[in-house]
Amino acid sequence: MRKKDTRKVSSTQRAPAAKRRAKAVEQTAAEELLEKIEAEEPKVKAVEAVKAEEPVQAEEAVKAVEPVQTEEPVQAEPPKAKAVRAAKTTKTAKTAKTAKAAKKAPAKAEPVEEPKVEEPKVEPQAEAVEDAAPEIVCTTPRRSVAFIGSECYPFVKTGGLGDVMYALPKELVKQNCDVMVILPGYKCIRWEYQEKMVYRGAFEMDLCADGRSFYVGIMEYVWDGVVYDFIDNEEFFSNGNPYTNLVDDIPKYCYFAKAALAALNYMDWIPDIIHCHDWQAALVPVYLRTQFANTKLTTAKTILTIHNLRFQGVYDIPTVRYWSGLPDYVFNKDALKVGYRDANMLKGGLTYSNVITTVSQTYAGEIQSAYYGEALDAHLRYHSGKLRGIVNGIDYDIWNPATDGRLYANYDIASVLEQKKENKRQLQEELGLVQDGHKFVIGLISRLTDQKGLDLVNAILPQVMDEHTQVVVLGTGDRVYEDSFRYYEYAYGGNVCSNIMYDETRAHRIYAGADALLVPSQFEPCGLTQLIAMHYGTVPIVRETGGLKDTVEPYNMYAHTGNGFTFDRYDAGLLLDAINRAKTIYFNDRACWDEMVRRDMEKNLSWENSAKQYKDLYLELTW
Repeated sequence: MRKKDTRKVSSTQRAPAAKRRAKAVEQTAAEELLEKIEAEEPKVKAVEAVKAEEPVQAEEAVKAVEPVQTEEPVQAEPPKAKAVRAAKTTKTAKTAKTAKAAKKAPAKAEPVEEPKVEEPKVEPQAEAVEDAAPEIVCTTPRRSVAFIGSECYPFVKTGGLGDVMYALPKELVKQNCDVMVILPGYKCIRWEYQEKMVYRGAFEMDLCADGRSFYVGIMEYVWDGVVYDFIDNEEFFSNGNPYTNLVDDIPKYCYFAKAALAALNYMDWIPDIIHCHDWQAALVPVYLRTQFANTKLTTAKTILTIHNLRFQGVYDIPTVRYWSGLPDYVFNKDALKVGYRDANMLKGGLTYSNVITTVSQTYAGEIQSAYYGEALDAHLRYHSGKLRGIVNGIDYDIWNPATDGRLYANYDIASVLEQKKENKRQLQEELGLVQDGHKFVIGLISRLTDQKGLDLVNAILPQVMDEHTQVVVLGTGDRVYEDSFRYYEYAYGGNVCSNIMYDETRAHRIYAGADALLVPSQFEPCGLTQLIAMHYGTVPIVRETGGLKDTVEPYNMYAHTGNGFTFDRYDAGLLLDAINRAKTIYFNDRACWDEMVRRDMEKNLSWENSAKQYKDLYLELTW
């Protein structure tokens, strides 16, 4: 067990020293000004006199040292509220090497009393932080938000949750929010990020029903105005993967949910909103209203976002009760209890949160039905008054065909028709497909699971394949689907390529080189692939469910409207019909197809609108 860090300096301890130093500076500056005022311009010489005096430099450095967190560029510094929080924690910013040293020895109690501060290095950074503030142009009231979730790009990502946890906080900073993201400190996070983390403190936390104590370390990383705090504990987070099995994951995320709140309490940073994501963080609202009910954190409002209702964190009650240490009264049928002997962590979060959101309006309605509700439909109907749907967006800094460095040829809406041909040609060459620009290339980028509608694809793929069609698959998942696509590559050599892997570069190139993207999901809370495809001028073919229905308007051959091809019921014949309709327009009415490509690229699919809806929700909860 690591030694508990008990040294903490409050901002009130530092205030007297700062005031004395400020007074001395003012006196020195005034004397210097009186001596030189007759010879030079008063205002200019006053500034030079202040800069010339070493005590003034020391004072400026003292003011600057607290908000500087890392050696990241200007845009990586948080807004002014971050400086306030940093002052409360009273931890001087360090580089990666000093962060390691800080684990062994706590920081000095009175860093502001040290006269020899590194003025030349710190002073310019302080000016840069001030210059970053005008980037926030939103005029709505400011709110502070703590995001709590199990993954976040680029540190660790297994699916769409990682994209949301990265892109939404970044956009909320532009919406005048002070944002902190709290994540598990997995050891699988690449060293290039770990070495830049700054040690913020450590403490011991009681967790289990028998009062067992566990170490909680806090490592911090600042990027794009967002503060990322990682909960450090090798006992829980040393595994190479974020998710393993429920036997390990239940204790891990019980610990994480409580440690995230304890870390906020330790740093004395009380957000207006605590925004939790999926079952891994679902116990946060439960802890907040029980074991943290008498802390300052209880003023925060909680939001729980469902990214995929299929995953709920269900395990037997004795195990969850032991590892969470929660009181017995929360294990009832209206909160955590399901069936006769199981506890459902997601269900508990739904009960105790102030608002429930999910990632599309259609999915918010679907999950209240028995077909999509994953045995929680009745519970969700009961809490329907606090259920909202807000569709996801995509990050244009990452997904932009005009600037994407992974593409064979970049393009925008003006050059899409010509440059997509070049991307298609080189994609065919790279994958060993027949190089023919007249082929209709269908892309499939997906986890290979039953949720993604792959049973339908397997049923109709032989009928899709002809001398005019090629199919490119990218993804991993269930063995039965992996093997079936390997077979199709063997059977239709030169026209089917099955990439049983996930390669980020290849994904970008498929989005740019394919003519259409297939998303025939059995259910789809939001879906990002169809959004990316549209932004890259690739026409989506989707089933009308969840976010797919909210984002893809079916093509109308009479009015020449719409931006994709859809089918409603989960049926293989309807999927085949949608693909054939797309092929008909592509080969027989290319002008209409090209117009649809341009409409897709014109559509605003960024996070800007979604982030505004979340900001409005935050304001609604905290008036």
